[in-house]
Amino acid sequence: MENSNLWNEGDTVLLRGVYDRHPTYAQAVRVIKDTPAETALYIWPGAECMAPAGYIRNGHIAWDRWHETMTNTLNLEKYLWHTNRFLILLEPKKYFSTIHIWNAETNEFSCYYINFQLPFQRTALGLDTCDLDLDIVIEPSYNWQWKDADEYQHGIQVGGIKMEWVNEIERARKEIATRLQSRSYPLDGSWLSWEPDSNWPAPKLPANWDVISE
Repeated sequence: MENSNLWNEGDTVLLRGVYDRHPTYAQAVRVIKDTPAETALYIWPGAECMAPAGYIRNGHIAWDRWHETMTNTLNLEKYLWHTNRFLILLEPKKYFSTIHIWNAETNEFSCYYINFQLPFQRTALGLDTCDLDLDIVIEPSYNWQWKDADEYQHGIQVGGIKMEWVNEIERARKEIATRLQSRSYPLDGSWLSWEPDSNWPAPKLPANWDVISE
């Protein structure tokens, strides 16, 4: 995408999961910044989203995400984002995003959250990626732990998560370990004092949120 086509601060765009040309989730988010090196997106309670019914009702319990994803039987339903504020930082070609999470009610910073995912692709609506289950939760103290490792291994075993993606995640894990050890950006606290524009209404999904362009 040419620099002239980068989004402006405050624009509403679509952050979407896509697998085999089918949407797997969709989130209406605000653009905080968009440069060739980094895109920062913001989502907070009240934002419109689409997610699989099984996940909305059960989370990871009694719901086989990869079976529904691979058979294109996901039943996406609308819901409103709640509880937390997410600042999502994406870098081109990276197999992860770095998320800052605050409790929306108390404004307390909860954690850094590394979300392993496919590198984003720009679309006319926003950004498309694909969540790959595995996560790292990094506390404000910098103690950290893996999250959803079992789901990640299941995705690999059933063939939903491809081996070339696994290899890229292994490389990404090393990069994240280096950043964490050195407390380097974006794990250096430089976003912790950031405040959103309080006049922004919660973003809404576009009518064509499910359209996958060629």
